[in-house]
Amino acid sequence: MTAVPQATARPGTAPGPPGPAPRRRRWHRLAIPLGLVAALIATTLVTHALDRPDPDDRGYLSPVETGEHGGSRLADSLRQRGLTVRRETDARAALSTARTGPPATLFVPAADLLRSETLARLARLPVGTRLVLVDPSVRVLLAAGVPVDLTDRRWATKVVGPQTDGTPCPLDELSPVRQAAAQRQRYAPDAEVDADLCFSAGLARLAGAVEIVLVGADDPFRNDRFGEQDNQAFATALLGVHARIVWLDLAGPEPPLPARSSQPPVADTPTTPEAGAETMPPDGNGQGGRPGNPGGSGDGPPRNSAGGPPPNPLWGAFPLWFWAILTQLALALLLAALWRARRLGPPAPEPLPVAVRSAETALGRARLYQRAGARGSAGRTLRSAALARLLPRLNLPVDAPQDRVATAVAARTGGEPEQIEELLYGDDPATDEDLVTLARALDTVTRAVVASPPERSHPVPSPRTDPTEGGPR
Repeated sequence: MTAVPQATARPGTAPGPPGPAPRRRRWHRLAIPLGLVAALIATTLVTHALDRPDPDDRGYLSPVETGEHGGSRLADSLRQRGLTVRRETDARAALSTARTGPPATLFVPAADLLRSETLARLARLPVGTRLVLVDPSVRVLLAAGVPVDLTDRRWATKVVGPQTDGTPCPLDELSPVRQAAAQRQRYAPDAEVDADLCFSAGLARLAGAVEIVLVGADDPFRNDRFGEQDNQAFATALLGVHARIVWLDLAGPEPPLPARSSQPPVADTPTTPEAGAETMPPDGNGQGGRPGNPGGSGDGPPRNSAGGPPPNPLWGAFPLWFWAILTQLALALLLAALWRARRLGPPAPEPLPVAVRSAETALGRARLYQRAGARGSAGRTLRSAALARLLPRLNLPVDAPQDRVATAVAARTGGEPEQIEELLYGDDPATDEDLVTLARALDTVTRAVVASPPERSHPVPSPRTDPTEGGPR
């Protein structure tokens, strides 16, 4: 193993003052990892925000929406069990339908879209009505008069069993459910309230004249997660305690109350088809949409909520996770390009820390050739170096024919031209011994040619003219 030579000061010179210490850490060595982490966190947040449905999204938990965030699979499952699913697109009509006839289940998947006055009327439903609220906010609970607090909200929904702190779930209709994605928001009722907690406090049931059930996640009701775990059994059992289900499917936030007038308020009346009630989807194949949204029945071409042309269909041709992955790949490629191109400007020349001798350089290069087994490359390099020294000594051009070069070398060394030509232009060495023999032979021939006196070229005398005869002599 060859030791690396150390830099030494020249004799007779005093060592100068030490220069500034080199900057071992550059800004990009810290900025690039932090930038990657920040980009990953930002992409994760954006992806999660895009993937999670909002209550005001188009078709959110709608019984006629077949998309991944719709509730058409739940509605079909309830109808297959012989239950009546009544879709209402108006809160007033939904309350009126729930008051008419035998006890019913009022399913409100987007309670945040209701006004506070409408939420206060939910507690005045007929006795025996079950009110199911999906992930209600603090405003909804306060306006509806539900004495329950929200605690421990998770980043993503967790699949849990029906027990809560080791206590079995008291709801008999949920006894067949083993696991369900019901814990994203946990509930903590007041101490003086008679409440039942299930699924690790992700479901709260408050007994009373109106049975109120709070579900802390919308995953069991969505089409994309309806078939996972026991979500189907959980959702159908929760809504199927009564033969009638009134499904409040709001197209958007409930409009504000009209200005006061001298006319007396109109009493709640039973729902009519003009009021927005639907017992079946608009068409036979279960397709449909909310009023005013693309995909619903109506005259004319589909238009968006602002009245303009519909959005580009390319955005809806692929799911959101596809665009999220595409965005992450683009950011990764951009960061990789910035990382590889971190040197801004031309390279700055720097002095070598040590001076390496030529013999050590040649030895290191030879060891690289040996490790790679590149005997052919090493042999061609030796022959090229030998010809570079021989041709100027022989007064031959670089592109001289091989036989001419061999003849000139043989004339200097006294060898055979055929052997010299094989030595200078032969095949690559096959073994390490052949390479060593080639190197020694080339060194011998080169030394012999260099040691021999160079041939002097004798110029041919030009014909002289005799002045007396008038012609060449």
